[in-house]
Amino acid sequence: MLGTTILLAFREIRRHLLRSFLTTLGIMIGVAAVVTMTQLGNGATAAVQEQISSLGANILQIRPGQGFGRGGGGPRPPNFKEADLTAILGQIAGVRAAAPVAQSSVTAVYNASNWETTLTGTTSDYFTAQRWNVSSGRVWTEAEQTAGKAVCLIGATVQKNLYPATEPVGSRLRVGTVSCEVIGVLAPKGQGGFQDQNDTVMAPIRMVQRRFTGTRDISAITIAVDDDYDTQAVQSSISQLLRERRGIEQDEEDNGGGCRR
Repeated sequence: MLGTTILLAFREIRRHLLRSFLTTLGIMIGVAAVVTMTQLGNGATAAVQEQISSLGANILQIRPGQGFGRGGGGPRPPNFKEADLTAILGQIAGVRAAAPVAQSSVTAVYNASNWETTLTGTTSDYFTAQRWNVSSGRVWTEAEQTAGKAVCLIGATVQKNLYPATEPVGSRLRVGTVSCEVIGVLAPKGQGGFQDQNDTVMAPIRMVQRRFTGTRDISAITIAVDDDYDTQAVQSSISQLLRERRGIEQDEEDNGGGCRR
């Protein structure tokens, strides 16, 4: 019975060769289209995941002020202290790395070129937290960090505008009124919301505090949460800790637990 069926099928195929060919061709095109779309979808997913990863996975940005999305008003809440960062590292489980941040808007000048950018003072833990590598050069040492030495790393946007055809590492870059040695170039990162993360000059925080902000206060703290911990739970614990340290009553709004991912 099966043999007869197969024989009849082959006879029909031979009798209608063009129709059989077109049917087979349609099946092949359909399968090829499905495979192609699947591969394109997987490629797009990988590209999006890579871009998100470049922005920093499981990252919390802590800034003084009311919680994000709420209206402000009244006097500006105080900045953080180094003791706040120490407390987070010592009392909150699941913190993989934490780094203080102090920023200032500056004009960076190299030879006859200048560029308006953001000077970010931080510690070497910032690069660990953000998983941010250098494309050339190096990150400052612990000794340079402790001494607040005038060394810096530049982002890809600053390199593009000030060093279009020159190797930056080893040069002297004037940032505001301070001359600093460029010791490294940061690897390009994706857009962070509406902010170009590559448009930055990064230096040891003590240098920035001493030469630019004039205070030991910290304007923000960058937290990297361990992958084995729930980011929302860690965020809640940090907010509660900072509320206690800043003397905020239970019925009062945050003035220093503004965490966002």
